[in-house]
Amino acid sequence: MASLSKAGAALAALREDLVGEVFAAGDAGYDEARTVFNAMIDRRPAVIAQCADVPDVVRAIRFGRELDLHIAVRGGGHSVAGTALGDGALVVDLRRMHKVTVDPAAEAVRVEGGATMSHLDRATQPYGLATTGGRASTTGVGGFVLGGGTGWLDRAFGLAVDNLLGVELVTADAERVHANPDENPELFWALHGGGGNFGVATALTLQLHELPEFSIVLLMYLPQFGPEVIRTFREIIRTGPDEVSGGVLYMTGPPEEFVPPELVGRLLCTALLTYAGGEDDLRKLAEPLLALAHEVELAGDMPYADVQCMIDDPPGMRNYWSVEYLAGLPDDLVDVFCARADSMPVPTGTQHVLFPQGGAIAAGPHEYPVPYRDASWAVHPFGIWEDPADDERAIAWVRAVRADVQPWSTGDVYLNFIGDEGPDRVRAGLGAGNALRLEKVKRRYDPDNVFRFNHNIRPV
Repeated sequence: MASLSKAGAALAALREDLVGEVFAAGDAGYDEARTVFNAMIDRRPAVIAQCADVPDVVRAIRFGRELDLHIAVRGGGHSVAGTALGDGALVVDLRRMHKVTVDPAAEAVRVEGGATMSHLDRATQPYGLATTGGRASTTGVGGFVLGGGTGWLDRAFGLAVDNLLGVELVTADAERVHANPDENPELFWALHGGGGNFGVATALTLQLHELPEFSIVLLMYLPQFGPEVIRTFREIIRTGPDEVSGGVLYMTGPPEEFVPPELVGRLLCTALLTYAGGEDDLRKLAEPLLALAHEVELAGDMPYADVQCMIDDPPGMRNYWSVEYLAGLPDDLVDVFCARADSMPVPTGTQHVLFPQGGAIAAGPHEYPVPYRDASWAVHPFGIWEDPADDERAIAWVRAVRADVQPWSTGDVYLNFIGDEGPDRVRAGLGAGNALRLEKVKRRYDPDNVFRFNHNIRPV
């Protein structure tokens, strides 16, 4: 631990040298700078360096190493685990670095480390191009991709990490490195699911795909029809093309114009079909769901970037999520899933979700540390609420969902969908057979485990 005089001098130098801004406890703006998406996270970093460019990142890491500080990395700040912050740590905040550069001829895009899905999707949309992104526009691209990356386009275009062409990284030694299939290939392999364990990703290059049209069908049903809705949805996914995806879930009726007032605040079963194509073709696929008695129908062609904003949650909410991947979705599991909706905290923003897999997810490269790609469905209990008095019941409900579906679980984990659930779940999210190889890469690029505010891989 550095002396107070040394720390004070180093902090003053950092304030002078950084193009961006520096915040420490007591500074105006410090509390705003340490606020993240999940309101349950209340951590007090020693220093927050809001970097404006890559040299700023290098300066910040050198400062942190000089003072023997552990380092957290903030991109979108959307992690339910609050990995963007660490008590007493240096936070390398990338939010000022959000430039997106599209190369339409190469069908590729370079995305700076602080960009969100909205930055990415709005930049690629004018070219009729897209890549697999998260299901919320406020999600940070860097953490999303390096953690694996599942979204509305994954059945058509693969996981986000399947579309990763290269990463620009600043390591724990403040060295700038590039990782791609030809340059530092072992690091490139580890970045396919290993998250922020190996350094600060200042930019990522991603493959783009043609997406001239995108459409949705959103239907809301009374909750007692949930089992029939889910079985119908399951059959559409089973027989439909890879371009169709979406999710089926229980949720609280939102206060939106398209929801009848008498359904706002009530438990509903919702089916959302998304399609990398036009409305006419999607309506044909959705006919079995449209034939079921429903209370709300919203359908049409929509720009993909607009769909990405549809389920954005407001900031300042309390969050607790988890996930279980399933080998199948038999009728008895459907019944168990639907029964758990009866105890779901309502009215809150909590969602009880089933996401389909398959398609390009399962067909993608199996050599990377993303072990969940062969599962056919994912159960994602997504707890979100406002009142701290609801903490206990919301967390207990999420854990109960996981317990319910254990008989059908593959045991695999998507780490972006969970908080701190212990080292066994981290290993399950990386694949047991990948542990030693990842630990060796960690030792090479971060032997002191400086980057530990993540789903941590310890140096071997």
